[in-house]
Amino acid sequence: MAVVIEDDKDIRGALRSILTASGFTVHECSTGVEGVDAVARYGPHIVTLDLGLPDIDGFEVARRIRLFSDTYIIMLTALTEELDTLQGLEAGADDYLTKPFRPRELRARVAALLRRPRGLEAAKPASAERVLVEAPVPVPASRGPLMPEASLRGAPTAHDTAPRRVWDHNGLRLDPSTRTTEVAGVEVVLTRTEFDLLEALLEGGRIVRSKADLARRLHYEEYGTGSYVSEADEKVVEVHVANLRRKLGDNPRLPRWLETVRGVGYRMTPGATAS
Repeated sequence: MAVVIEDDKDIRGALRSILTASGFTVHECSTGVEGVDAVARYGPHIVTLDLGLPDIDGFEVARRIRLFSDTYIIMLTALTEELDTLQGLEAGADDYLTKPFRPRELRARVAALLRRPRGLEAAKPASAERVLVEAPVPVPASRGPLMPEASLRGAPTAHDTAPRRVWDHNGLRLDPSTRTTEVAGVEVVLTRTEFDLLEALLEGGRIVRSKADLARRLHYEEYGTGSYVSEADEKVVEVHVANLRRKLGDNPRLPRWLETVRGVGYRMTPGATAS
């Protein structure tokens, strides 16, 4: 199930075509209020959300959805400023794409999200065949039939079957089995992406994780595979780490938990233990 929240009729139709061909039942909405209602009514796996809606902006739509739903949200917009990216991720978006984008890129991001835990389980649509379209959105109907590609599901990675440990580190506690995080016994509410990043860094301990490797981890790929990671993906990691620090109350200049290794990536401060 997918909900498309987009006021542009052509783009809405293109998104419907891509997602329908990928095995989703799609519900379309042209306003933010309709979109929030649709998410509440249908409980979708994926929501594509335009920022420039005619009634309330996409940031507010995401915030309202996050009050009751753990659905995956991908924000789609023509805005490219870093502040817009930050606001979108802070509002609860899981990923962010700027227009125009290629359907292949949207599909890759959807595939990555569906390989990640949704709450305490991974929810994925069932479909035997998927599509690959090379032209930028919107896709005119005259371009002909869509071509099949591999399933979104993908093969399980080592991370999927790895033991899930409870981590304790300088008053910070992370429990993957309940997907909860606490600082000094007080729960800190993290998004899925923030939680996954923090778990990845705790697993690495003092090993430095590059932004590219962390982006691959979010896509459920193995570290060091050499697969292409875009600057946009690395920027998303930067923004999520900044949000994570803010929520934990961690000072990047005198870090209690997350250290920046300039020009390389991130690692944990000394002292993490697992049980």
